[in-house]
Amino acid sequence: MLSDIEIARNATLLPIEEIAAKIGLSPDELQMYGKYKAKIPLSSIEKRKDTPDGKLVLVTAMNPTPAGEGKTTVSIGLAQAMALLGRKVMLALREPSLGPVFGVKGGAAGGGYSQLVPMEDINLHFTGDIHAITAANNLLAAMLDNHLYQGNELRIDKDRILWKRCMDMNDRALRSIRIGVGGGTSGVERADSFSITAASEIMAVLCLSSDMADLKERLKKIVVAYNTDGEPITCGDLHAEGAMTTLLRDAVSPNLVQSLEHVPALVHGGPFANISHGCNSLIATKAGLKFADILITEAGFGADLGAYKFLDIKCRKAGLWPDAVVIVATVRSLKYNAGIPKDQLNKEDLEALKKGFANLSKHIENMDHFGIPVIVASNRFLTDTEAELDLLKSLCEEKGARFAPAEIFAKGGPGGKELAEAVLGILDNGSKTEPKFDYELKDSIEDKIRSVATTIYGASDIDILPEAKAKIDAFTKAGYSELPICVAKTQYSLSDDPKALGRPEGFTLTVRDVTLSAGAGYLVVLTGKILTMPGLPPHPAALDIDTDENGTVTGLF
Repeated sequence: MLSDIEIARNATLLPIEEIAAKIGLSPDELQMYGKYKAKIPLSSIEKRKDTPDGKLVLVTAMNPTPAGEGKTTVSIGLAQAMALLGRKVMLALREPSLGPVFGVKGGAAGGGYSQLVPMEDINLHFTGDIHAITAANNLLAAMLDNHLYQGNELRIDKDRILWKRCMDMNDRALRSIRIGVGGGTSGVERADSFSITAASEIMAVLCLSSDMADLKERLKKIVVAYNTDGEPITCGDLHAEGAMTTLLRDAVSPNLVQSLEHVPALVHGGPFANISHGCNSLIATKAGLKFADILITEAGFGADLGAYKFLDIKCRKAGLWPDAVVIVATVRSLKYNAGIPKDQLNKEDLEALKKGFANLSKHIENMDHFGIPVIVASNRFLTDTEAELDLLKSLCEEKGARFAPAEIFAKGGPGGKELAEAVLGILDNGSKTEPKFDYELKDSIEDKIRSVATTIYGASDIDILPEAKAKIDAFTKAGYSELPICVAKTQYSLSDDPKALGRPEGFTLTVRDVTLSAGAGYLVVLTGKILTMPGLPPHPAALDIDTDENGTVTGLF
């Protein structure tokens, strides 16, 4: 089979105006970025504000494994299959970060015959949104340090500065640095650190803003430091929000591209689900619900992270709720969760499949907890046997979930028809459930953390370390206790231990830090050893990526 980039390069793309016409947009309602990409200005979205919303399908997954699950690929293939069945459907997905692209995880444009195109553009610089977010983040950092240097009128405590610089690349050397070394015209010397751009609060702010005015107001609320009296200093105190909004004025508009089978797709925003809320922008999601009868979106990593945060943070803020949720699983990944080594996953093993199903079972239960109908999509590999698929189907049905295999990687839309029919069976015949949340905003911060840990992850209790407890007390005193929480946790396990596969029970979730994202509107709860700046692996993907003398990219998946 051809590589992803070869398949994408051999595809016949339609001009973006033709893709826009499918969702009722004229060429003069677009901001063009070449022949196959465009931004949809907020004014074009505002014109459709009175159009009834379509149906919303959330795609999530079991906990990711080295065996591969293919959540984004399934999302794209499902949309292509629905289009083949005559439905007006579109996608709303996140933008890839350069860190994973040049690191180990790869891109976020799908794979095989279920991809978004132009694939190279989407996985690299795209329309510059992530660069704009990086620039806005670092402008705020520069203005903060300049304030210190120019006399520090706000009496900022240089040892209690919260704001980090960022870049869209994996670089572990920047996790802890010193800046202003030497003093004098070099500025005020202090400790600092970098996050990857996907972990920046600016990314979260952009993705949770409803319009330009909301974006500016959220930027203004960002807490960047404390003064010498222990009072919070905000972006607004530095008067930085206007310039930052200016840098983000184009980035706030969603990007329109297409799938290999010409399904319209909005690709906008890219927060990581293990350290942020892991969903594409609210503006793109709401726009897609106006432009199409069915909108398919996905949330990062497993349902314990992206899907839960989609419901608890994004839906709570926006008044949205999915009509159905698709949980992506593979026979290989279930066997891996049973402890089968990666090099033995191709062998039929029904007992291992049954044991590893415990992981998927918990994710089904979590979505049932919210009352949302569940369909399990088995992203099929050539080595999956009929006996394994039959067993997986029966296990899912015992849990009350519908089941459908999908061969969308190798076959595109035609390989997803069975899955599409299962999802449409719910959309066409079911009634939308009312939003249900795991805790009330008025609950204490500790109670919110305990509720998520015990209900969603299956922990027996939580252990909040003294430094984190002190911060919780400070945030409560400062009036931030009624914000939702965003747990930063390993994606590889339901627990905070990445090696605890399957369905760990009886564990204690350790909370080592809590940070405030006042602009995004939540508290970040850091557990285990989660980091906001990833590092590169021993053999990063960057070693295999190149461009020839004709400008043709090679090695990009």
